[in-house]
Amino acid sequence: MKTEKEKMLAGEIYFANDKELVAERTNVKKLLHKLNITEYVMNGTGRNILQELLPNANKILYIEPPFHCDYGYNIHSGENVYFNVNCVVLDAMKVAIGNNVFFGPGVHIYTAAHPLDATERRTKQYSKPISIGSDCWIGGNTVICPGVTIGNGVTIGAGSVVTKDIPHNTLAVGNPAKVIKKLDK
Repeated sequence: MKTEKEKMLAGEIYFANDKELVAERTNVKKLLHKLNITEYVMNGTGRNILQELLPNANKILYIEPPFHCDYGYNIHSGENVYFNVNCVVLDAMKVAIGNNVFFGPGVHIYTAAHPLDATERRTKQYSKPISIGSDCWIGGNTVICPGVTIGNGVTIGAGSVVTKDIPHNTLAVGNPAKVIKKLDK
C-alpha cells in the first residue's frame, strides 16, 4: 500500500494533511522563515539555507526574498536561475526548470490541483508536473498551472495565466496565455 507521499509524487489523489506531509511542510516553513525574515539577503548563510531548502536545485540559483514553496525537494533547476521577489512554487510534484531562466516578481507556479467534486475536494488533492525549458523569461505576476510544459527560449508576458503547453521560441501572453509570435533563436 502506498503512503500519501508516494501517491502525491505519482500524481494520484492523496490526503494533503497526512502527518508525514504536514511535517515536511512545517520544516520547509521554518527554513523559509530563516530565508525570508532572518537573513533576507543572499549571503553565505542564505545560500546554505537555499541548499537545504532546495536540494535538487543547481547552486547557481538566486532568489530575492520573500519566496514560498511547499516542499522544496520537488524543485529541480539548472544553472543561472533567478526568482525575483514574491514568487510562489507549490511543488507537490516535480517542477523542472532549465538553465538561464528568469522569473519576474510575483510569479506563481502551481503543481497542486483539486477534484471538481466538492465533497472529495475537502480532503483530497492531486498534482501534475511542470517543465520550463532553458533560456526562458517569465514575466511578473504570471501564473503557471498544473501539468504545463514551457519550451526553450520562451517569453511569457507579464500577468499571463499559462494553462496549456507553450512551444519552443515563442512569445505567449494573456489569460489564458496564447502564442502571439514566433521568436528567432
